[in-house]
Amino acid sequence: MEKEIELEGVRVAMEVTGSGRPLILMHGWGCDHSTVRSIAATAALTHTVYNIDFPGFGASEEPAEVWGVERYTRLIEALVKSEKLESPVLVGHSFGGRVAILFASRNKADKVILVDAAGIKPRRTLKYYLKVYSFKAGKKFWELILGKEKAQARIDRMRARRGSSDYAGASPMMRRILSKVVNEDLTDRLPLISAPALLIWGENDTATPLSDAKKMARLIPDSGLVSFPGCGHYSFLDNPGQFRAVLSSFLKS
Repeated sequence: MEKEIELEGVRVAMEVTGSGRPLILMHGWGCDHSTVRSIAATAALTHTVYNIDFPGFGASEEPAEVWGVERYTRLIEALVKSEKLESPVLVGHSFGGRVAILFASRNKADKVILVDAAGIKPRRTLKYYLKVYSFKAGKKFWELILGKEKAQARIDRMRARRGSSDYAGASPMMRRILSKVVNEDLTDRLPLISAPALLIWGENDTATPLSDAKKMARLIPDSGLVSFPGCGHYSFLDNPGQFRAVLSSFLKS
């Protein structure tokens, strides 16, 4: 069943399937609910799955201001309140994992499943910091020459040419949101997760490396890690059979 509701001032689309205890499924950056539909199909055998499109993705409305992980998490908290969901299971892939971590660190959850999840701030090279500071200096210069609005548009075009495919393919607002969320480190929230947690990872993941998963597993009190050889950032697509078996087992436990 497709459903739309207003949460945190934006229209949010989702696909609701299955029956049983609630499970909120959250996709990664640059994706939408269809990307994780295979996860939803497995989870719907035992749970009512709320497979959402985050604002700015799929059929959901784009935020009118720069959101961070906090605001996306408040949206999920609003969903739980609006739909009267008691202690949901949280499943988050990549960026969705960030939201799952923050939600579970301050709310009751039945289980938490992090799939190739983001949340650990990556180690930065000197080249990275030189690039960041050059953009900041350039922004100040162009603000003086062109004014704030035109300067921001110019910087956005520069970043789109030089940035990641996720950045290049996003709207100006979503580029600003991406710049904000990728630098948010949730390491200090991990020890606050009291729900049982399962981490599922591709051993060849370069976007969120296996070392991140190992660190998360050390810091989350009641957690376990399953990694798949030969799989990348989309482990649930790279090895669907094994992923399905592991997910089903944890949901039924």
